Amino acid sequence: MVTASTARHTGFPASLRRVRALVRRHAYLLVKSWPRMVSMAYYPTVTMVLWAFLTLYLAPTTSVLQSAPGFFIGAVLLWDVLFRGQLGVSLTYVEEVYSRNLGNLFVSPLTLPEFIAAQLVMSLLRTLVGVGGACIFAYLLFRYSIFSLGVPLISFMTELLIFGWAIGLAVSGMIMRWGLGAEELAWAAIFLIAPVSGVYYPIAVLPGWLQSIAYALPSAHVFEGMRSVLLTGMFRWDHFWAALALDLVYIGLGAGLFTLAIRYARNHGSLLQMGE
Repeated sequence: MVTASTARHTGFPASLRRVRALVRRHAYLLVKSWPRMVSMAYYPTVTMVLWAFLTLYLAPTTSVLQSAPGFFIGAVLLWDVLFRGQLGVSLTYVEEVYSRNLGNLFVSPLTLPEFIAAQLVMSLLRTLVGVGGACIFAYLLFRYSIFSLGVPLISFMTELLIFGWAIGLAVSGMIMRWGLGAEELAWAAIFLIAPVSGVYYPIAVLPGWLQSIAYALPSAHVFEGMRSVLLTGMFRWDHFWAALALDLVYIGLGAGLFTLAIRYARNHGSLLQMGE
């Protein structure tokens, strides 16, 4: 049995408190600034509305949309889970750079795994705010609920979120290594994989060599699995396990790149020089 004194000795409660403190710091920035809250929900909502009206326009002439009226809306909402997951990690790091707070954080007892854990928690919160607002409007305006996907939705969202975290950590590492000149990667990196993720179309439409690249990404397996559920009602376990295995590889690579970038910055004395 683990006693209170044992828990204190292992450092787990102290570690948890440090993660919670860093999460609260960034959560306060969001809660105390309504423009930040609105901006997080604005893009997913507008994109969802545009695709929803396009769905209504094309539905009478497209058999796919007649059998699965939420086809595009579901794709848009799941894509935003990936996008917001990545952006949540990257922007949490960038805000620390802007405030010149990295030096303060890393001379404190806060460890790198704790810092990464706080980034991931903030990413989850940002995703819930951004995509949650779009889900509400999708139901109010078009009577579509992505939750109609049921249990598969949980697996799709989780796997996309983990992939987003991996990309966000890698982008944070690149910003750490090359400075704020690489900040645009926080917004642009995710769109590099969009054409080969099959968000709005099957991977089969891609050239053969691009299909090989696509199936090396968790996102392609997730969106293929989503289409299978919507069009046939069948949950594809092969895509689920492939996406999960790839997620583990990519999150390891992302955390590894971020760790190497932090180590480089410490060794070269650039950690305290980063800022606006």
